[in-house]
Amino acid sequence: MKLDEVTITKAIVERYFERLMDNLDIDVAIVGGGPSGLVAGYFLAKAGHRVALYERKLSVGGGMWGGGMLFNEIVVQEDARHLLDEFGVRTVPYKEPGYYTASSVESVSTITSKAVKAGLSVFNCVSAEDVVVKDDKISGLVINWTATSLAGLHVDPLSVRSRFVVDATGHDTEVVAMLEKKAPGKLSTPTGSIEGEKFMNPEEAERLTLENTREVFPGLYVTGMACNATFGGPRMGPIFGGMLLSGERVAHLILKELSR
Repeated sequence: MKLDEVTITKAIVERYFERLMDNLDIDVAIVGGGPSGLVAGYFLAKAGHRVALYERKLSVGGGMWGGGMLFNEIVVQEDARHLLDEFGVRTVPYKEPGYYTASSVESVSTITSKAVKAGLSVFNCVSAEDVVVKDDKISGLVINWTATSLAGLHVDPLSVRSRFVVDATGHDTEVVAMLEKKAPGKLSTPTGSIEGEKFMNPEEAERLTLENTREVFPGLYVTGMACNATFGGPRMGPIFGGMLLSGERVAHLILKELSR
């Protein structure tokens, strides 16, 4: 078979833009491709909804790749083990009851693969620059190439219509921070603003990650570490059960709204 460089280029460009066009009017837009964002995308797409995930970096997986301090093993607690079982990630019981370890590389790659095969569309190297708000409710996302932002180029973004948006950007709460800047005092937090992340406390953080997984502004939900950073919970360190459970929870919350 003779290979033609122009045909190769055409195939890449045409297939990418087909996928882009198919995801301009969607049910849920997820910003951030860490474990909670990927899990949320998996369950939403598996339920038959059109879901796109935007990750500003080249690779998805967030902090899970590095485990703890570049030791590429992760820890999950008993309550979250069913999620790794759902994805087919192998876990190994630790000598202390209730703790399990798993390869971070297997975890990220397997969760990503299962989410994409379930129907999640992932757009990497794409950043959320703003949100679209109509009638005091988020109705879309404003996106641009990450490289454009890094280069400091003045290039106008594009827009995506979405019934719901999920901030899964972790400690930075990028989407919530945009909203706070343009609509001060409007968040459903005690002060109406971002409360900020507190000191590490794994037990409290894992509990509050689930409790704080909710809608923070009409149409905008938070998941993963973005929950505790938004509502003032502590960080949990290199245990990932709460992150996975938060992704599952935010998907179920949005599925209830989509079914109405």
